[in-house]
Amino acid sequence: MSSSVVADLRTRTAALADELIALRRDLHAHPELSRAEVRTTEVVAARLRAAGLRPQLLSGGAGLLCDIGTAAPALALRADLDALPVADGKHVPYRSTVPGVAHACGHDVHTAVVVGAGLVLAELLTEGQFGGGVRLVFQTAEEVVPGGALDVIAAGGLAGVERILAVHCDPRLTVGRIGLRVGPITAASDRVLVRLSGPGGHSARPHLTGDVVHALATVIGQTPAVLSRRVDPRAGLSLVWGRVHAGTAANVIPGAGEAEGSLRCLDSAAWEAAPTLLTEIIEALVVPYRVAVAVQVERGVPPCVNEAGSVAVLAGAATTALGPDSVTSTEQSLGGEDFAWYLRRIPGALARLGVAAPGTEGTVDLHRGEFDVDERSIAVGVRLLVAAALGLAGEPSV
Repeated sequence: MSSSVVADLRTRTAALADELIALRRDLHAHPELSRAEVRTTEVVAARLRAAGLRPQLLSGGAGLLCDIGTAAPALALRADLDALPVADGKHVPYRSTVPGVAHACGHDVHTAVVVGAGLVLAELLTEGQFGGGVRLVFQTAEEVVPGGALDVIAAGGLAGVERILAVHCDPRLTVGRIGLRVGPITAASDRVLVRLSGPGGHSARPHLTGDVVHALATVIGQTPAVLSRRVDPRAGLSLVWGRVHAGTAANVIPGAGEAEGSLRCLDSAAWEAAPTLLTEIIEALVVPYRVAVAVQVERGVPPCVNEAGSVAVLAGAATTALGPDSVTSTEQSLGGEDFAWYLRRIPGALARLGVAAPGTEGTVDLHRGEFDVDERSIAVGVRLLVAAALGLAGEPSV
């Protein structure tokens, strides 16, 4: 990208900086939970309409698609709209006004970035400096299962799209830095529910009944250990229990009990095989206890696997638009991200967007009420995505 194009992009983004920060703060102050992002959607749609664009709301009025350009939308830029059921622990003017709900994962930033990228690309299109086609995807429900990416796909949101890109806030990276990785960048994340049942009985005579509690303890303690000997360690398959319940009295063997946890995996093949293997292991563990067992694995998201060509596009965009020192490698996270559903259908990549003020890296993690960002990161994200779009469109100046 020529120096004049880089300077022009910086100028255009700077002109929008205050507005995009104000947009982010408005969304931060008015967070909405998954599949209820109606106000958020309308705020975004109104701004896009003001720029002469024609956003199309998804079913129910939450989430939208917006095409830029008359060419087929070869590239999609995705943002997620939902907040978390977490109380905002910050004392800032834009603190959440909704009790128990906050943008503790940075989706307000993602939304402002994609809005900004859309506005810049619309300007360039009007001026004849952009001839490509881009689809803006503002999806609902990234934080729940099943995620909103599946709704977008079902609505035809990927029709004609050849590649999809997105950014995700990373409080471990300083503002101005972009974390990239080829291959898996997040993990699969599924919900596991195990229910055991038996006739119940007196705790003085466990041999006359099925001891659900003892069997449940065996499942909780032994299943992760057996999994570690049945799956390649490089797959990173991890089962962690988060909830256990059985019984109401000390001297009664209950007739039912259950354990619930999360199953995470770094490898796609191991993730595909995990439900069958998990069920086999748990059923074998409870055989001696004469209890009935039901294992339910609710699919969450697969691993998010970045395609090499898309990572190269982002790396080139970051190097030219942000500087040669902006790109850094990033580790794979065990967190889940429903952007993965898009990447199982078309090539694309998720980039880590540095949002930490210098000297604060890693002090407050995602999904905490105290989480906040250095808002200069919004302009950085805009420049990254616009540069990527220009590069993919093959503009003469790129």
